[in-house]
Amino acid sequence: MPDDSIVSMSTAAKAFEDAMAALKARKFDDAERLFKAFLKREPQHVGALNLLTVALMSQERFADAEEYVAKAVKLNRRSDASYRNYGIILKRLGKPRQALEQFDRALELNSKVAETWNDRGTALNDLRRYDSAISDFGRAISLDPNYCDAFYNKAKSLAELGHHDEAFAAYDKALALRPDLAEAWLGKGNLFGKLKRSDDAFAAYDKALSLRPDLAEAWLGRGAMFADLKRYDEAFAAYDSALAIKPDLAGAWNGRGDVLTALNRYDEALAAYDEALALRPELDATWLRRGNLFNERGRYDQALAAYDKALALTPDMAAAWLGRGNALFETKRYEEALVAYDKALGFKPDLAEAWHGRGNALFDLNRDAEALASYDRAVSLDPNLAEPFFGKSLVKLALGEYQEGWELYEWRWKARKFTSPIRNFDVPMWRGDSGLGGKTILIHAEQGMGDSIQFFRYLPLLTAQAQRVVFEAPVELVPLFLEQELNAEIVVQGSPLPHFDVHCPLLSLPLAFQTTLTTIPCPISYLHPGEAKMMMWREALGKGAKPRIGLAWSGTPSLRNERSIRLQELSAILSEQVEWHSLQKEVRDYDRDYLRQTPSITDHAASLRDFSDTAALISEMDLVISIDTAVAHLAGALGKPVWIMLAFHPDFRWLRERKDCPWYPSARLFRQRKDGEWAEIVERVAKELGDWRNVAIAGI
Repeated sequence: MPDDSIVSMSTAAKAFEDAMAALKARKFDDAERLFKAFLKREPQHVGALNLLTVALMSQERFADAEEYVAKAVKLNRRSDASYRNYGIILKRLGKPRQALEQFDRALELNSKVAETWNDRGTALNDLRRYDSAISDFGRAISLDPNYCDAFYNKAKSLAELGHHDEAFAAYDKALALRPDLAEAWLGKGNLFGKLKRSDDAFAAYDKALSLRPDLAEAWLGRGAMFADLKRYDEAFAAYDSALAIKPDLAGAWNGRGDVLTALNRYDEALAAYDEALALRPELDATWLRRGNLFNERGRYDQALAAYDKALALTPDMAAAWLGRGNALFETKRYEEALVAYDKALGFKPDLAEAWHGRGNALFDLNRDAEALASYDRAVSLDPNLAEPFFGKSLVKLALGEYQEGWELYEWRWKARKFTSPIRNFDVPMWRGDSGLGGKTILIHAEQGMGDSIQFFRYLPLLTAQAQRVVFEAPVELVPLFLEQELNAEIVVQGSPLPHFDVHCPLLSLPLAFQTTLTTIPCPISYLHPGEAKMMMWREALGKGAKPRIGLAWSGTPSLRNERSIRLQELSAILSEQVEWHSLQKEVRDYDRDYLRQTPSITDHAASLRDFSDTAALISEMDLVISIDTAVAHLAGALGKPVWIMLAFHPDFRWLRERKDCPWYPSARLFRQRKDGEWAEIVERVAKELGDWRNVAIAGI
């Protein structure tokens, strides 16, 4: 009878041989089953544990493989191959720091294995330690000068560092060693894409796909190139091809999200980013994209939450600090915004957008000199970035430095979020540099109603020079402008335009006329209400026994409301010795009830169809008290005494610190001394109103 132990050993050896044979035949399911059966008999067999690990890794089952490789290294701490496998598994599980530790242990045992240096370099790549990664790839190449993968990985690191020529050379070396390496052609395509060499990029991607039609990342690269060229339908098709091959390719979902964002399909974009994060929640760039999308949509709390996720993953991500600063700026948290911008610049000192954001925050804090320094730094870093030029123009105009300010103000047309669309006509733009004799000039309004009212004053200067002046104006202002004695044709915005020889945006006229503080066209009044409507209001109001004051406390409800004040906050000035009249055409929801409950204020909203009605009503007032809104401009243009309550950071036209306004001789300015606090202004207005009221009553 044979010895049972010999039989057992013979059976075990046969089982191990069968498992090995299955592994060599790439029958990984069979190899896994056989090695697991063998390990039930020999649970501490290090070789079987390592080979089962390889079988599982070959099936991309890295989480399962980790269990067995951990047992292998615990049983035998002298196997560099086990530590290397452990590192590969951890890297594939998204744990590059832990992977690096395993590769280090493998190299302590055996530093002559090129593959381990290469693997260590890829972990360093994942950690964005590209210089160190390049060094490791160099060590691998020194051990094996024909190591194609090391050249390929080195090229990727060089590309990340912007060493483009060296990266191309490394890709070419990899391809010289292995011309059919589709991934190297993919890498070249990505590098060409980064350099905006679209034809070369497409050629490289096509080569990669000819070698490996199932290389999803090449379709991803094509999608990115199409998106960059704004060929969005083709971009979608490329991303869909990538996802058809590899449904869990998070980058393709990101790409779809980027295209959908560019098309303003924000909800769909958000869903695409969510798909990417469901696959890979550690993608800091996707959290950044979500933050940017929320920022764009004005959902600032959600933007901040997304940026915080990105920064928790990558604390030195300058773009996330920039986005955080932008969200904080939009919510008027300027000091916090400055901290975020400074963080961004600490990690990336040449980030022009952060210098621009910093300038915006400082400007809104009225720290003008510091704002100018930041804008200048942004401009020096990126002379094509319009926003800091535009921001600088606003500072210069607020300081009354009009010569430089108006010139810089032309950058508004290139600023991404400027509120008026640029007008592309086939005729030249007039800049005051040529005569207008015998010519027709089109002046087209821009921005808000107050802007149209303020700069209407320039039209008489044009009618004195041009054969014909056409002014395209907002429909709400056309009836008022038609009532003026002006030799100009007024047309409604959006209507067909007559023939014209030159054109000029309305707010470019100060530049064309080289306006300075001392040359502002500044008659006491340059607008006048229509006689018929003025008589109608005079009859409707009757002869008053008290002084009449018109009130405007709120701007357009759809706009930011930092200039507006709640009506209830004006209660301190509502003296019974005055007849109060609301000049508001629109009333915010939170003011409507208080207005109804305040009989001392007469509400005329139903009768104010357009600004010609408002002008006629203002003409019957003794004084207008307004925040910075179109009504304030209208009262000033009519020459009516107007007290304007300004926010801490007012619009550039109100300059700095002055109590008067060179644009409106009848205006008196009351400025917030602390951001957002209206009570102190109201108190000052109430005090001044007492003196004014006594004089006004005496004159009745």
